Amino acid sequence: MEQHAPGAGGRPGGPTAADRRRWRRMLADEREEARVYRDLAGRRTGEEREILLALAEAEERHGAHWERLLGAEAASAGRGSLHRRVLAALARRFGSVFVLALVQRAETRSPYPADADATPAMAADERVHEEVVRGLAVRGRARVSGTFRAAVFGANDGLVSNLSLVLGVIGGGVSSSTVVLTGLAGLLAGALSMGAGEYVSVRSQRELLAASAPDVRDADTVLRHLDVDANELALVYRARGVPAEEARRRAEEVLRSADPAGAVGIGGPDGSAGHEVVGTGLGAAASSFVFFASGAAVPVLPFLLGLRGTAAVVVAGVLVGLALLLTGAAAGVLAGGPPLRRALRQLAIGAGAAAVTYGLGVLFGAVLG
Repeated sequence: MEQHAPGAGGRPGGPTAADRRRWRRMLADEREEARVYRDLAGRRTGEEREILLALAEAEERHGAHWERLLGAEAASAGRGSLHRRVLAALARRFGSVFVLALVQRAETRSPYPADADATPAMAADERVHEEVVRGLAVRGRARVSGTFRAAVFGANDGLVSNLSLVLGVIGGGVSSSTVVLTGLAGLLAGALSMGAGEYVSVRSQRELLAASAPDVRDADTVLRHLDVDANELALVYRARGVPAEEARRRAEEVLRSADPAGAVGIGGPDGSAGHEVVGTGLGAAASSFVFFASGAAVPVLPFLLGLRGTAAVVVAGVLVGLALLLTGAAAGVLAGGPPLRRALRQLAIGAGAAAVTYGLGVLFGAVLG
């Protein structure tokens, strides 16, 4: 049951105008957060939907606390902050793991622990909400991790490597037609290499998971003929790292189980749970190819459009910089980290690589020229 904080009713002289403005802002934000969770729930099914609806109900309870404090003024609370309105719009249109990652960051910045008019229960709720949303975001990250990783790394590699390649040959003093040819060759070669590398990498991961997964074929037949006294099934669990006594107990339970195959196996014989996290080889290869090619096309685009000399270099640098900021921020959001810091880090890495390559191009051009 919600309880009013001491400051809400015991402040000498009653609440100030600033207090009431803050309460209206809190109420509006709680309404927006409840809307976000309900919109996300509308795009989910089963357990995830139930969890999101429960979070929405909790935010509505928090909103009711501010409504009680405001009384008739609750009707004039208006809309929530711009950040929460953006989240609500994204949740309505996309409902993606990116929205959950943004909501997770919003929950970490709850003002309730330091707010005298919020109850301890509300502050505790928000802390729990952070962990709940983190768990939901982890599920989403697991579903997209393989393909998303290939896409982000592919785009970043394409941007940085082809900009560096283009600037390197420009530093060497070659003609514009040579720059375009070099850029297109770098695009195609890099995209094919990235796609092939991702395919081999993911296929190898899936094969490793399949080889590591328990084999429960003919488990019913095998278990019926085990020596109950020797109970060598315990050795299976000990080989998986289970302590001896716990292994013996589990083995005895399996021998009494109506579903011995299910009791012995962990995740199924095909490693399907791990395969979902890794993704498919073709999916990762296609994402890597497409996104590398998309990134690698950016530094060549100004030259293809007819720009030459310094103007083409400046436009290419600006476009690549903006793209690096975007991909860095997207990776930061999905990882639950600060997007601005990730974006600036990605920009710095790309700029450093391009500067070094351009300098080497100038040096080699002077030596060979």
